[in-house]
Amino acid sequence: MTQAHYTGGCACRSVRYEASAEPVRMFNCHCRDCQRASGSGYSPIVVFRGEAVKLTGEVKYRSWTSERGTALDRGFCPTCGNPISILVKAYPNAFMVYASSLDDPKLYRPTAQIWTKSAQPWGKFDQTVMSFEKGFT
Repeated sequence: MTQAHYTGGCACRSVRYEASAEPVRMFNCHCRDCQRASGSGYSPIVVFRGEAVKLTGEVKYRSWTSERGTALDRGFCPTCGNPISILVKAYPNAFMVYASSLDDPKLYRPTAQIWTKSAQPWGKFDQTVMSFEKGFT
């Protein structure tokens, strides 16, 4: 089996990343914080081990406390404003990217839906993958 090549970045290409390993997890988060951050019904998120990601360019981070009470930093390109990454203080070895920032978004295959208790009725999602009313259990 060959490893997929995970690269991505922002619209203006001033921020780029490349992962040297497969993702640890892929999921859709339906919490209100992710809805606001994505401007949609959920955020599609890809999780890599932090040491597997090479990031180039300047990323601005905005600190946030999630609905769960978790401290996190949402990263975006200061030039074009595209959301790029999420750093969660409780998981310092994880580097999360928004699937929409992938050069090849078809590589995104979510295996779970989380915070479905906050899912919007107009935002239909794949019922065939695991769903959690809150975060992962």
